[in-house]
Amino acid sequence: MPNQKILYVTTEMSPYQEDSNMATMVSKMALKMHQEGNDVRVFMPRFGQISERKFQLHEVIRLSGMNIIINDLDQPLIIKVASLPGERLQVYFIDNEEYFKRKQYYTDDSGQPFEDNDERAIFFARGVLETIKKLNWVPDVIHLNGWMASMIPIYLKTFYKNDSYFNDSKLVLSVYNEEDMALSESVEEKMNFDNISNLNAFKNPSFHNLIIESMDLVDTVVKGDEFLIDSLSAAYDKTPVSKSEYIDADSIDQLY
Repeated sequence: MPNQKILYVTTEMSPYQEDSNMATMVSKMALKMHQEGNDVRVFMPRFGQISERKFQLHEVIRLSGMNIIINDLDQPLIIKVASLPGERLQVYFIDNEEYFKRKQYYTDDSGQPFEDNDERAIFFARGVLETIKKLNWVPDVIHLNGWMASMIPIYLKTFYKNDSYFNDSKLVLSVYNEEDMALSESVEEKMNFDNISNLNAFKNPSFHNLIIESMDLVDTVVKGDEFLIDSLSAAYDKTPVSKSEYIDADSIDQLY
């Protein structure tokens, strides 16, 4: 159905990242819906590996300048934008020097997960939601991809529960077999600062457990990979919300 406002939130997208099913799927889904006459926006982190010169990123001054408070610390939010190469499809990048300038995605040079991966995910999720509000653009569909994006339904159902802005937005979560990593146990303290408590994911905080937490908080869960690993597959089978087996990008409009 054309003429919908569709927001894709993702941690990976081709050509900014290559060689992952998520990156390919998000790019294909967004392009298909854009070419069918929908108003499509994409939000993703501005990881340090993404070349601003190559992809012609530039800062959106009217959207930048906000601060996101995480655990009582103000963190400046910078918004950059680019058009998908060869297309008139805008991709917005959530940026912050402390969180995203580093050259690795989630681990340091020795392969250990960054201690602040939890803060980076909180900053990203809240940054997306606050920027959408500043754009004064209400999405009909919010399609979430990747573990950082799974923070968004958690925040919408708690921190933003009395904010009617996103009340009519349908939440779709695609689940992929992305690598799992432990998160700092301090994530509970940081999210408690935003009055978020009693999450199952706090018992064993990790990328996958955040995804599993968010499965029950969306309208539809989709298999982003045809076959999910055991823990994600079990959570997919268990969640009471509407579910979709794996579908290719050409059929994605069936979900909306």
